[in-house]
Amino acid sequence: MGAWTDFWRLHHAARVLARHDALVPREYMDGLPVSLRLARKMLGTRERSDAAIPPGVRLVQALESLGPAYIKLGQVLATRPDIIGADVARALETLQDRLPPFATGAAKAEIEASLMKPVSELFSFFGEPVAAASIAQVHIGETAEEAPKKVAVKVLRPGIAQEFSRDISAFAFAARQAERFSTEGRRLRLGAIVDTLALSVALELDLRMEGAAASELGENTRNDRDFRVPAIDWYRTGGRVLTSEWIDGTPIRDPREVEAAGHDPKRIATAVVQSFLTQALRDGFFHADLHPGNLFVDGEGRLVAVDFGIMGRLDPAMRRFLAETLAGFLARDYMRVAEVHYQAGFVPRSYPIETFAQALRAIGEPIFGRTARDVSMAKLLAQLFDTTYRFDMQAQPQLILLQKTMVVVEGVARALDPDFDIWESSRPVVETWMLGQVGPEARLREVGDGVNALGRLARDLPQLLRNAEIVSTMLVDGGMRLHPDTVRQIADAQALRTRHVRVAIWIAAVALGVLAAGLL
Repeated sequence: MGAWTDFWRLHHAARVLARHDALVPREYMDGLPVSLRLARKMLGTRERSDAAIPPGVRLVQALESLGPAYIKLGQVLATRPDIIGADVARALETLQDRLPPFATGAAKAEIEASLMKPVSELFSFFGEPVAAASIAQVHIGETAEEAPKKVAVKVLRPGIAQEFSRDISAFAFAARQAERFSTEGRRLRLGAIVDTLALSVALELDLRMEGAAASELGENTRNDRDFRVPAIDWYRTGGRVLTSEWIDGTPIRDPREVEAAGHDPKRIATAVVQSFLTQALRDGFFHADLHPGNLFVDGEGRLVAVDFGIMGRLDPAMRRFLAETLAGFLARDYMRVAEVHYQAGFVPRSYPIETFAQALRAIGEPIFGRTARDVSMAKLLAQLFDTTYRFDMQAQPQLILLQKTMVVVEGVARALDPDFDIWESSRPVVETWMLGQVGPEARLREVGDGVNALGRLARDLPQLLRNAEIVSTMLVDGGMRLHPDTVRQIADAQALRTRHVRVAIWIAAVALGVLAAGLL
């Protein structure tokens, strides 16, 4: 029954995509096989009169009309230009995650179900929604305490978990069939994309995870002069509700409003970029949704970020790679940037390093000598990734998310200061971090790590030697023997796997039969 449900949900989505001419766009008709042209007609693809609208924009319109799960799928696909193409990926970045609000009464019911307390016991005042997105909406409230605190209360949409579960099940079904019957589907690892989406949604649907992200970012930045995070009210936070400090700050959308509040827009622009890079390089944990609606300036002139549903992480190796890449471009040392890529194993050594350095020079040299407003770090990173794809570098999701966040951060900074020089603003952060990585303190840390590793090896060595002796004895005695219970468990697991494979093949055959019948 589940497979049939998945099939019909996909069929409905295909019809919607076809109505927007976003499933098999007319621009790709040349060279399509007859079967796909027939499918295009059978699904009701419209020959639209608005020929000026590119296919990526039509896809955005279709996904927004299909609802929350498809919006999230589009956001995941926007990080995979290697699959959907750079133009479509850029279009998907414009997906609007906004929906009409749901009733305040339903929000109160969700709060009471999650926190197991009446709303009146938790809040002395609970207002109407002030913002609504596909997964949740935000209300203003005041805590029920002797000294009430003004708070922001984020509440999940009723039934949203079940809706996502159904759609993601359909996505997984489609990915399985594509990987089973298509070499390209296996190469692109479509199942892994769906797994990424499922994990992302699972985290977003538990608002305690967002609270934890805010708490972690707050601890990382607690001593930063120009950035802070609203405090989380854990007493009023659960799986379906998140309560945090209300921010009475100035939105940074309009430079004139920022200036009228007594703040210097140029200084705020610098703070936006340096705070983002500090989080990425120093901490390896950054806010990945820093659009103007999520940034305020408080009375002390500090940036305050809200909405921690989308966060990025960079492991230490990736942070060093990023910093050395940016430092290399700043110094116009293209051979060093090439060496960093080869040392990280991102570019196959079958390509001469000199050729790759030449390609990097073609990216970097056009930047220098131009005015600050014409130089974009985000565009440089995008060109870098495009170039590395041509040298068979696999997509690095950590870096792609960072680059896409950089696009937004640059846009925010340039809106505040049209002459903003992102390179000069970035230089102190990059250089400080690099000094911390290669200076005397870093060398002492490396020595300490080495001593600790040797200590662990010395501690474990006796057990390792005993294990090796046992294995050697078993081999000499005629082979390695397994406990009968272990053998039985292996046999049961193999039989279960065989049954699963048979069931999957049967489902695929039925689904393809239904699809073929629908196309005839």
